[in-house]
Amino acid sequence: MFNYIDIHSHLYFKDFDFDREEVIARMKNADIATISIGTCLQTSRQSVGLAHIHSNIFACVGMHPGDVVDAVVPPEIDELALDPKVVAIGECGFDYFRIGENGEEIKKSQKKVFEHQIELALKVEKPLMLHCRSSKGSQDAYHDTLEILESYYKEQGGNLRGNAHFFAGDIGVLKRFLDIGFTVSFTGVITFTHDYDDAVRYAPLESLHAETDAPFVAPVPHRGGRNSPEYVPHVVSALARIKEEDEEIVKKTLISNARRLFALPL
Repeated sequence: MFNYIDIHSHLYFKDFDFDREEVIARMKNADIATISIGTCLQTSRQSVGLAHIHSNIFACVGMHPGDVVDAVVPPEIDELALDPKVVAIGECGFDYFRIGENGEEIKKSQKKVFEHQIELALKVEKPLMLHCRSSKGSQDAYHDTLEILESYYKEQGGNLRGNAHFFAGDIGVLKRFLDIGFTVSFTGVITFTHDYDDAVRYAPLESLHAETDAPFVAPVPHRGGRNSPEYVPHVVSALARIKEEDEEIVKKTLISNARRLFALPL
């Protein structure tokens, strides 16, 4: 049984090469589990490998939209998706933040790869881990993501499940995710900015998750350093503070949420 679950981290990053096993050992001692998120075939393999070695690590396999180059998902991703320690598909979706030249062609490629992963998630009956990063000052990636998901939802209903990782959308976007039964997760940024407070307050506690996105965006009091799944308790505390809820209730509810969405043995 775990006390905390960081639903989105990247423990295979080189940032952990010098102390990865020590970090994971400290996580075990603190009863912290994490889902290691693949962004391409190589990192998906690495995530599955870590998950098979460590009881407190689970894996997510897929293609990050920023890694899409030829609109093709390697068939090995589909094979990895069947692994029992793989609990989600992704991270997938749209990333328009640095889309640059040939933007429309890149969007078409991202769309094709995203739809492949939606079909894969439905086939293997596992949830999606969404990545949506809009162009500056816009919500365009969220709108394009939801347009596709809402279409699938009309056909598939509750068979289509997933979480919008590192949620940064407005309340209108959040409501649309909630209307199709998707959850949202927040990172350590909520420990040092109030930009996300309204969304945290609006979302029902049962639709929330805590994540670190390690090694990125370390929470206070570790801001400026390498992030780690060890720091997910700080995110949980911030969620409780913003929602004005008892922290123990929030902690237990988040574990229940993760168990329900990702079928985790927590």
